[in-house]
Amino acid sequence: MALRVEFVEYMTDKLIDELIEKGLIEVPEDVSVNETVFDAVNDEVTVEDRLNAEVRQLLNEYGNQMRESGASYQETFKLIKRKLVRERKLVI
Repeated sequence: MALRVEFVEYMTDKLIDELIEKGLIEVPEDVSVNETVFDAVNDEVTVEDRLNAEVRQLLNEYGNQMRESGASYQETFKLIKRKLVRERKLVI
């Protein structure tokens, strides 16, 4: 499930504020960590969307073979996705 960029930005700001407030991190006045943290969080929350796009691309490349063999698109999609998750040790 994709989260809106605005929500990820909001979460990032809240996370940084909490960490600073609890004294877990110190950020100098002239340094902004928001963009770096946003990039990391956004990368993590979009991992499943990117994986789904990659699986769709693979299935498109082998569409003719799938039709000839009678393979189910949905079942093949699930199988490939599970395999990639295991191989890459992703958490989704």
